[in-house]
Amino acid sequence: MKQLWAPWRMSFINDAKEEKPSCIFCHLPQDLNDKKNLILYRGELAFVIMNKYPYNSGHIMVAPYAHAASLSKLDDDSLIELSSLTKVSVAIIEKLFKPDGLNVGMNIGRAGGAGFDKHVHMHIVPRWNGDFNFMPLLAETKVMPEHLETTYEKMLPLFKEIEPL
Repeated sequence: MKQLWAPWRMSFINDAKEEKPSCIFCHLPQDLNDKKNLILYRGELAFVIMNKYPYNSGHIMVAPYAHAASLSKLDDDSLIELSSLTKVSVAIIEKLFKPDGLNVGMNIGRAGGAGFDKHVHMHIVPRWNGDFNFMPLLAETKVMPEHLETTYEKMLPLFKEIEPL
């Protein structure tokens, strides 16, 4: 039998036991420790943050600072910056990771699959041919090829190059 080494999983297990702040998209940007919180970019009305429990390496989210449960609740300026940051983030992921494809989208509302259903946010997930294998199906385990901190350090310089939107 082969062992699967995934030391980052312990933080997932421990985090699941801890009481969560009401909204990570409101709480985390207030803390200025961007590296700890995996924040890659801060705009005027929106920001880019890595998903702490990614589907694939490079899985990021773009969120407005405004606490809104749906796109229809955002003001036009926030929506424009959210869209612009999504476009720039896609370009960065394409340049850095060279994926075969991307999943870009939102889960709005609990019934829509949103984990944080009170704060709208965009997911950007790089995809590669063959990135889905038997592990999630049979072992309920996703194998991540790179540690979050390593991915963060790769992505950060490209996000620092973004001109203010």
